[in-house]
Amino acid sequence: MKKYLAAVIGGHDLRLLAASVATGVVVAVVVAMFEAVTQPVLLEWLLEQDLWMLMAAPVVGIAAAQLILRFVGRGTSGSTSDEYIRVFHDRHPRLPILELPGKLLAGVSTIGMGGAVGLEGPSIYAGSSLGLWIHEKTGGLLRRDEARLLLTAGAAAGVAAVFKAPATGVIFAMEAPYRDDVTPQALLPSLLASAASYATFVSLVGTEPVIPFFAEGSVLLEEEGGVSVLGVDLVDLAGALLLGIAAGLGGRGFAYLVRLAKSGAKTTPVGRRLLIGGGAIAVLALIGDAAFDEPLTLGPGTEAMSWVVGSRGLGLIALLFGLRIAATMATVYAGGVGGMFIPLAVLGVILGEFVGSAIGENDTALYPILGLAAFLGAGYRAPIAAVMFVAESTGGVGAFVVPALVAAAVSQVVAGPSSIADYQRAKRLGHLERRFELPLTSILSTDVFTVPSDASVSEFVYVHVLGRRERIVPVVDGGQFMGMARLEDISELERDDWETTTVGDAMAADLPTALPSWTLRDAVAAMDSVQMDVLAVTDGDGNFIGVVTEDEILKLDEILDETGG
Repeated sequence: MKKYLAAVIGGHDLRLLAASVATGVVVAVVVAMFEAVTQPVLLEWLLEQDLWMLMAAPVVGIAAAQLILRFVGRGTSGSTSDEYIRVFHDRHPRLPILELPGKLLAGVSTIGMGGAVGLEGPSIYAGSSLGLWIHEKTGGLLRRDEARLLLTAGAAAGVAAVFKAPATGVIFAMEAPYRDDVTPQALLPSLLASAASYATFVSLVGTEPVIPFFAEGSVLLEEEGGVSVLGVDLVDLAGALLLGIAAGLGGRGFAYLVRLAKSGAKTTPVGRRLLIGGGAIAVLALIGDAAFDEPLTLGPGTEAMSWVVGSRGLGLIALLFGLRIAATMATVYAGGVGGMFIPLAVLGVILGEFVGSAIGENDTALYPILGLAAFLGAGYRAPIAAVMFVAESTGGVGAFVVPALVAAAVSQVVAGPSSIADYQRAKRLGHLERRFELPLTSILSTDVFTVPSDASVSEFVYVHVLGRRERIVPVVDGGQFMGMARLEDISELERDDWETTTVGDAMAADLPTALPSWTLRDAVAAMDSVQMDVLAVTDGDGNFIGVVTEDEILKLDEILDETGG
């Protein structure tokens, strides 16, 4: 029986799997409370108000979010899902649980007051931080290296709850840290956490689909008073190809704009950001209300998705696409707190409806769904999660899933390496590759004996070579690095010349030096280029800081192995 259990859990400790289930339940409860306050209470109330309030509410909400982050969140940033990706790549991931209330309340304020971002950002952050908190509270029952597994499981639980899509949560949490890879180690903990989260969440809030035109179980199309399910044909596949190209280009542009908005938010004072971003949101709300008779630029965008799948003109669809992009950029720039998953999905639905209408296929829900998968996959570099979301939401109807696979794959190729996520890496690194990515400062020795260039070779030999057993010594004059005094160079001199020859005359002056910003990979490559096991480290002006040695690199590798690093 014991051997059977070991085979079933794939080597995972049962305590870890129990902690994963507990993480899923706790995350679902927290996300349910967050969503209940944000959408049914605040946002739905706001959308029924007069136009002047619709124009003013978002900037008030974002301003309140900034105050919440400062005082409740203890000065934390508004970053949410990006924080999950960032700490995922840390050797010892850490997200302070005391910052979670501030992040959630800032998300409530931003989204509930009309900010054009999604609930999944704070939900992912909640799941990630709660997963790490539960790991911490186990009191040493779990290994230190299992913290990342619960971090991933918590993120999966957050997505599973907010989208009512457990498989999507698992795939997204495993895909998000990399642009062209996944992390399979957390599969089983993520599956359990996601399933527990989904079951708990729907028992609290129900199973109503997040995407408004997704019917329960499958997507049906009303045609001439009846319903029918589409079959896959060549026209659909050709449309998926076209939509994949459009979504890849659109996702690439959207990712660039998001990075631009984030950069501006970091360098612009808060007051100026609120004035510019809030003013833009107000103007966009005014334009949206005039064009559509609804505030479609406000909130995550589910109302915009419902509106666009009706019979609309191409001009209005294109206008809505541009206004939604601008609203999301203004919200990010102003400092709003929220996610990009739903904004990407909304833009994908709008783009899909535009392409479908342009080719005369606007009587089907296929193209909005394909647009969702392609645009979401391109923007987040998460094509499998995007297609899985379509599969779960449509009941796995092949007429939607197969073209969605084509659209998502094409959009990945067209989008290239661009992504809205700040900390995504291209792919997983191997054991040695991870070591080489460590900073040079992790093995930098600053307490180093040096020799001046005007010292005699005899002094170098007797003091350093014989006295201290040093074969290579940095030559430093007044803090400036001059070169390396090496025993192999001295051995070529006659013994009688030791007293009259200076170290400066015999040193190697054309050796490479390292900067503190280098990685171990850079240092190893520089050492290898000159066949040396010691490398001097200087600042940008050539001032000597210290040295790194090959022995220290090997010693660090042993230490990391012993400590589970």
